[in-house]
Amino acid sequence: MRSGAPHRTAPVAALEEPAAEDRRRRMTVAAVARLAGVSAPTVSKVLNGRAGVAPQTRRRVERLLREQGYRRPEKITRAASVEIVFYGLQAHVGVDLMRGVKQVAVEHGLAVAFTDALQEESIGRNWAQDLLARRPTGVVVTHMGFTPEQHALLSASGLPLVAVDPPSEPLHPVPSVAAANRHGGIAAAQHVLDLGHRRIGVITGPLERRCSRDRLDGVRTALAAAAASLDERLVRTGMWFSFEEGFAHGRELLRLADPPTAVLCGNDLQALGVYEAARQAGVPIPGELSVVGFDDISYARWSGPPLTTVHQPFAELGATAAGLVLALAAGEAVTQTRIELATTLTVRASTGPVRR
Repeated sequence: MRSGAPHRTAPVAALEEPAAEDRRRRMTVAAVARLAGVSAPTVSKVLNGRAGVAPQTRRRVERLLREQGYRRPEKITRAASVEIVFYGLQAHVGVDLMRGVKQVAVEHGLAVAFTDALQEESIGRNWAQDLLARRPTGVVVTHMGFTPEQHALLSASGLPLVAVDPPSEPLHPVPSVAAANRHGGIAAAQHVLDLGHRRIGVITGPLERRCSRDRLDGVRTALAAAAASLDERLVRTGMWFSFEEGFAHGRELLRLADPPTAVLCGNDLQALGVYEAARQAGVPIPGELSVVGFDDISYARWSGPPLTTVHQPFAELGATAAGLVLALAAGEAVTQTRIELATTLTVRASTGPVRR
């Protein structure tokens, strides 16, 4: 089942306040160089991700670029590519995102490349500096897992930037695209409520991430509307959206004296972990336990039984983000807008009526 048309929230603010815009217009490379006590070419090297700048000097220039709100005013030649930055690439999600970005990029004669910032950092590479040196037309980031200094450097370079499913409201205004996570949580909870379940367990993702909070809030909303409260003793918080934590939390829930009859999971990997916990405990799905995932990765339809889950339109998310970043690259005026794409519940065989 695919999502419908995107739901757009109202613009919340312009990308820059008037005072910041005035300061940006006054700030030049030469002015930053004077403040940093370096030459203008040195500042240009930092902005373009080039080597030949001492680490301490580079940090000083980056700090001033951030503090002064510098934005590159001049047009520069960009590579004919859109780059996707992952912070820990997950193939089951990343491939569909890249497919969506490519769908839009090729229509504009652009190639698509990707960077796994987490992997680059693990081997000591400065991925932000390398990205600037490649000069892509625009960048789609799938996780705002970088430092304020790195973000300020990318912004100062004038590089168009759009975030997919940012974990929280960024300190710097960045247009973003996300799935309607709260509505997905409502749909998942309403489904098991309709099947007669009232003792419902929840395994969330990390609650510092907005998507996790929104999904949990959706579950609470659906239960409240049904005059049923969420038993906090049946709520478990995950840290990584992983199979392992789904297994660990699922085993813990099933060992309770009065275990849940349904478990709503933060993503499909957690749900598959609950499958394994139920298998080891001899609890049949869906006979004694209904399980709902979130994402609708390819493994969901191949599991036994096929997993009921909330479908996220990953390819559409990528395509929408690519369209937005190319609009920015073309100089179109874009306000800071959060675009939400609809989620849909895909009902398979892992959910059934509560056993009386």
